[in-house]
Amino acid sequence: MTDGIYTFANDVVYDQLVALLNSIEVNEGRELPVCIIPYNNQLDKIRAEVAKRNHVTLFDNQESIAFWEDFMTQAWKANQTAQKVWKEQGKPEVRRVNFVRKLCSFDGPFDKFIYMDADTLLMNSVDPIYQKLNDYDWVVNDFQYKSEMHYIYNPEKIEILDKVIGLEKAKSQIFCAGWFASKKGVFNPAKIAELLNYLKSGDAEVLSLRGSDQPLYNYMVSRSGISFYNFAYHNLEQATGSHWSSTFDVVDNVLYDKGQKITYIHFMSISAGKFTQLCGGEDVKIPYQDVFLHYRYLKSPSDRPQLKPPSWLVQVQRNLKNAIAKISDRVISKIRKIKRGLS
Repeated sequence: MTDGIYTFANDVVYDQLVALLNSIEVNEGRELPVCIIPYNNQLDKIRAEVAKRNHVTLFDNQESIAFWEDFMTQAWKANQTAQKVWKEQGKPEVRRVNFVRKLCSFDGPFDKFIYMDADTLLMNSVDPIYQKLNDYDWVVNDFQYKSEMHYIYNPEKIEILDKVIGLEKAKSQIFCAGWFASKKGVFNPAKIAELLNYLKSGDAEVLSLRGSDQPLYNYMVSRSGISFYNFAYHNLEQATGSHWSSTFDVVDNVLYDKGQKITYIHFMSISAGKFTQLCGGEDVKIPYQDVFLHYRYLKSPSDRPQLKPPSWLVQVQRNLKNAIAKISDRVISKIRKIKRGLS
């Protein structure tokens, strides 16, 4: 049995990937292999980094990539509400199809695996996660279930959701798509064919139009009936946080929540551009940015930048760009409303 970690990256998130790999190497406590699933073919920096590391590989099963992208495409095309709304908004039939490549984890070299987004850092041993996989098919550790349900499921299709999954079950099993653990074979072609049949028979309508891959993963887990465990739900008293917005104590570049090491920190929703600016020497005020920089430059400390605030001109340019983008969004929204009124 081989344990391992998958992540998902291209050269745009190179800095985050290096930091993640270093955090795994330092904080896991054992040599755990990592397989990088490519977001696209922009991989020059990634390939060079993989060549330097003995326990890191690049996923290259094109058949698997095609299988999962086809699954996501069929799933969202079956959602008639999404297709109607997105067409009116001038959006494509399927959004961010590349993100479903995370599910290539089921076709890789590891029997038990943890998937971690590139914008995460490992803070503690993951042995408890692998141990929990002895008893459960899907293991997570986050508080996403406390957020609004509409990020995952369409609030206008609650009756369908209640019928096919059950509201209480659906709510309690909500999890973040940026960090999860499972096992090879849990979702195989036969299981996916079964889920596609459900989706095309009306289940697809329950998926939230706000998302792309995350609503689909949540649906897959709850609808399939596989065994599910969330450390932050089923063991709440001992649970630690993982989101960058939480207040953690920093001790020797490891984050603690109420005296306990957290398992990981997730910098979700912080743009890749912010990390590029940070590694370029700009003080962008990302929470725990010193911890991030420690792991990013762990193997090359002399390259770690001395941070400075952005210049006045840069700040003005960014503010102007943001203002123009907001005005543009408002104009486009008004045009769409007018078109809908005329149709």
